[in-house]
Amino acid sequence: MTAADMSLEQAILNRRSVRGYRADPVPADTLDAIFRLAQQAPSNCNIQPWKVYVASGATRDALRERMVEKASQGVMINPDFDHLPNFEGVYRQRQVDCAVELYGNMGIDRGDKIGRAKAALRNFELFDAPHVAFIGMERHFGVTVALDVGMYIQTLMLAMTAYGVGSCAQGALRYYPDQVREEFGLPDSEAILCGISFGFEDQQVAANRTRVGREPLSANVTFKG
Repeated sequence: MTAADMSLEQAILNRRSVRGYRADPVPADTLDAIFRLAQQAPSNCNIQPWKVYVASGATRDALRERMVEKASQGVMINPDFDHLPNFEGVYRQRQVDCAVELYGNMGIDRGDKIGRAKAALRNFELFDAPHVAFIGMERHFGVTVALDVGMYIQTLMLAMTAYGVGSCAQGALRYYPDQVREEFGLPDSEAILCGISFGFEDQQVAANRTRVGREPLSANVTFKG
């Protein structure tokens, strides 16, 4: 499959968070095409601030093992940036609705603490994806530059979708950034914003039946004049 086989509209509508993957890796030429396409993302004054580190094979295995071990043992997280805010009101309701849909498909009840803990650990297991990309930027950059990196992340995931590759952006993968810096030999000046597990979707995984909708346009967009 090539990006020309899918329209931009189809890519936007088809992209979703995939939480279960087949073991077979994405071919190297497809990886190259995806990341070349994502490189066209916009940024302020074209500074292209994103730093991307893709782990596959033994590197992926080592990072996965170390993150799972830390998470399983309850090792204190140390993200480079602040945690997500506490969502309230309509934002909290949307978060709950998403969780109900996901856990419902996984057969996990609200009071099933063990099941929910196992589901959370799946983040660090990379949902069995054969690849993971860690996305970062220079630590001293602020929110304005983080917006540029966010546009890159969306462009990257749409490029993956266009090539038939599933993905899941994960805030949890920033919780142990020192592991990433050590594995890739990064300086302390580079901070990790998030990770993206990706590969070919395993349609047999229950979590992949999850579908979440969007609010009507009027809930987010105001036209005037």
